[in-house]
Amino acid sequence: MKIGIIVAMDKELQQLQNLFAGDHVRVEKCGIGKVNAALGAQRMINDFCPDVIISSGCAGGNGDDIQIQDVIVGAEVTYHDVYCGTAIDNTTVYGQVQGLPVRYQADPALLDIAMRGTLADSQLPNANSQKPKIHSGLIVTGDWFVDTREKMRSIIEKFPDAKAVDMESCAIAQTCYLNKVPFISFRVISDIPLRDTDASQYHDFWNTIAENSFQITKSFVESL
Repeated sequence: MKIGIIVAMDKELQQLQNLFAGDHVRVEKCGIGKVNAALGAQRMINDFCPDVIISSGCAGGNGDDIQIQDVIVGAEVTYHDVYCGTAIDNTTVYGQVQGLPVRYQADPALLDIAMRGTLADSQLPNANSQKPKIHSGLIVTGDWFVDTREKMRSIIEKFPDAKAVDMESCAIAQTCYLNKVPFISFRVISDIPLRDTDASQYHDFWNTIAENSFQITKSFVESL
């Protein structure tokens, strides 16, 4: 099985490239945002022809049960900044590109494997590492780095069930949908905007614990 993993940033690329070896797994950086994500996914499909594509990286979290370093597996993804209106088609909803799904569903078999996965103590970098919790739910995507509580509230007002907010997952999901390639997204929670100011949690994440945070993706790939 050939597995393609797409990340947005050099920091994420470095973390994941250190975890994988072998020709059957390719990790590539697409760049930040929806256009870069879609282009990166299409390039991965054209050049590598993967059987599965994984979107991996970090995201802002939402929910009383969500903590920094938890992992959100995207059971479904949609856009938080897309609105096609109702002038032509009054069935199109907020977040939906007209003519395409309201929400893109993760491949059921991949989701089942992801939610059955866990890390053994031997997979943790050191004895003091906290084992991340895995949650399944909605990931919403948009071209906005959410660095204020006010922006997060405006997103959650429309998507109260969202577990995570990122800038790439739905664009990759849409590209995979159009190319009929199974897709799933893993997002490590780097910050929780409703509990943060000035993105300080996000910067602390990269400075202190990011190197421990992508083992779930590795464990999932090893289960395929």
